[in-house]
Amino acid sequence: MNKEILKLAIPNVISNISVPLLSTVDTALMGRLSEFHLGAVGVGAMIFNFIYWNFGFLRMGTTGITAQAYGKEDKVEIMQTLSRACFVAVCIICLVLVFQKPLADISFHLMNISDEQCQLVKDYFYIRIWAAPATILLFAFLGWFFGMQNAIIPLCITIFINVVNIIFSYVLTYKMEMGIAGVAWGTVIAQYAGLALAIILFLLKYSNLLKAFSRKKTMEFVALKKYLSINRDIFIRTVCLTFAFGFFYAQSSKEGALILAVNVVLLQFVNWMSYGIDGFAYASESLVGKYHGAQNENALKRVIVLSFLWAIFLAVIYSLVYGFFGESLLYIFTDQKDIIEKGKTFLIWMLLFPIIATASYIWDGVYIGLTASRAMMQTMIVSLIIYVTSYYLGFKQLGNHGLWAALLLFLAARGLFQYVYYLRYLKPQLLSHS
Repeated sequence: MNKEILKLAIPNVISNISVPLLSTVDTALMGRLSEFHLGAVGVGAMIFNFIYWNFGFLRMGTTGITAQAYGKEDKVEIMQTLSRACFVAVCIICLVLVFQKPLADISFHLMNISDEQCQLVKDYFYIRIWAAPATILLFAFLGWFFGMQNAIIPLCITIFINVVNIIFSYVLTYKMEMGIAGVAWGTVIAQYAGLALAIILFLLKYSNLLKAFSRKKTMEFVALKKYLSINRDIFIRTVCLTFAFGFFYAQSSKEGALILAVNVVLLQFVNWMSYGIDGFAYASESLVGKYHGAQNENALKRVIVLSFLWAIFLAVIYSLVYGFFGESLLYIFTDQKDIIEKGKTFLIWMLLFPIIATASYIWDGVYIGLTASRAMMQTMIVSLIIYVTSYYLGFKQLGNHGLWAALLLFLAARGLFQYVYYLRYLKPQLLSHS
């Protein structure tokens, strides 16, 4: 079982750790121009995180359903899950592009963007929005690949996207002196290159499944309703998650350009940690779904326990790295002395995040594999209420330290509530089926 977990998790960890390179490269490039450029690209990236994370259900819901169909060896359902995901993705893409201006206006207002940064953020937004078709369709393909117990193809796609992004962002930003527009165009080019590679790899490895495709079955009301129902709950859960980080950015903006820039940098630390831990969460999604579909409940419970043990091991490594090398890592993201000096005072939170936040990531993977989407939504809503309430009632007076404390409490609450819900409701159901 350890070999099976690591076979999926190691490529996922490598793949996921490369994901923050998209924002890390952007942050590093802008961090050498000015704190206004750094803050602008951080806010701009957060706006797209808010948009795209909300449609992350395409990946998560598709993984769980595909993995269960894989466990049942149901080739027809495997293929129809991908086609339904792509159909929903196309519908979402149309909505995003049609309503891009209202999306921008609302986002700019909620993020408390300063007048000095507003034009920079607009330049970034109205270019990067054209990556939406590729990004959203990639969610569907990546989720399907994970459900098929294949972590190698997503690894290849992710690394390819990052290499293309680094090359084009650097060339456009510095060689062609396009500034923040160069970073945005680099991301657009990289996303379409990644989508093209995903389609090519699908055709090379899984073209035999195309004969199981049926437009009628794809649009079958009951199956489509089930797919949308699961993804609706994940969508609401993800809206809450992105609101939590959007709230964090908005409060950072109120503290001024320096604190915003510091928090943009420190959130890169959090991103590196979360994407690494998510490697084991993705493995648990695939394997929990597979064994749940095969009704092998003993193997399912072993997957859950071992996924937690491996994730905690990785979390300790992250904490040690941030503890010993945190100050040195700040220089990767910026050469602005005021940002670095201020950032040092908040590095203590980077030591705590990996240990305390890990449980919430792994439980997400377990719940997705079980397609227990409603429970994910409910525990997220409760945790979000605790987060915002605790900030305004106690942590706000502590300034930026209070903001980090509230965010950490939010992640800790998620893990705790998911654990309690599992023990009280999900585990008895699994025992009754074994």
